[in-house]
Amino acid sequence: MRRVKHGRVEYHPLMRIVVAGGTGFLGTHLVTGLRDHAHQVTVLTRTPRRPDEVRWSPGGSDGTWARALDGADAVINLAGAPIAAGRWTAARKAAIRESRVRATRALAAALASAQRPPAVFISSSAIGIYGPHGEEAVTEDAPLGNDFLASVGKEWEAEALAVARTTRVVLLRTGLALDRHGGALPRIARPFSVFAGGPLGSGRQYMSWIHLDDWTAMARWALTDDRVSGALNATAPNPVTNREFARTLGRVLGRPSIVPAPAFALRLALGEMADAVLTGQRVLPAKAESLGFEFRHPRLEPALRAIFGRG
Repeated sequence: MRRVKHGRVEYHPLMRIVVAGGTGFLGTHLVTGLRDHAHQVTVLTRTPRRPDEVRWSPGGSDGTWARALDGADAVINLAGAPIAAGRWTAARKAAIRESRVRATRALAAALASAQRPPAVFISSSAIGIYGPHGEEAVTEDAPLGNDFLASVGKEWEAEALAVARTTRVVLLRTGLALDRHGGALPRIARPFSVFAGGPLGSGRQYMSWIHLDDWTAMARWALTDDRVSGALNATAPNPVTNREFARTLGRVLGRPSIVPAPAFALRLALGEMADAVLTGQRVLPAKAESLGFEFRHPRLEPALRAIFGRG
């Protein structure tokens, strides 16, 4: 397929694409973008509401959804329970792990048994797979971590790689995707609206972010560029510390960023999940940049101004 770059006219064949988890934050935006480019998209969902949505039960015996994958040009897997929906109790951690591993395993099994398997399988992952790295620059070649999120990520990716002999597999390791109407940014911005915004913990931990439009463009680019395979960091090329993120967000919103959230308070409120907030990774999109992907929003302040209409 012809290679494409974000922000330029795209010339490539229209594709038949199946998206699992296409009704969530990232999936909804991606499906809309794919349809806007005239691709034929089928969404696998537990609650279908449209003719182009198919009921799926990755842990059940109903294989109707699996037939949608046979003959598709591409399959995208974004399924998984939200990471930040509540404290990480034992049951919550099991749901986070099982929802990702089970869904990916089911998709991989369907791809392996398809008479006409798709050319590419993009399977969601996350930069949490690297574990804490402090200020070290982290690329796709960095060693993987051993904490909870890293262990989930390794199992998650292993299931996707099971079909790598027959299908090009892309492991889309997503950072903090920024959008005004979904994901983590509205919750991050809320304290600033009441003049209570500020850094979390020491503020020295890195935040590896990406504008939602760039994330969507990168996913579409990975579909069409045959050079892209294996791990792919979906982050902007300029990660910032938490303190810098807070200052920049406050400046964009016209609010101070001087009220810190102490680490002990976050641990009391969030439990183990606080570790994901208080430690970070300085993740760089080395593979995307080396292959010529062009970011529309490479720097944080212009990205936030575009998101909040404060240009």
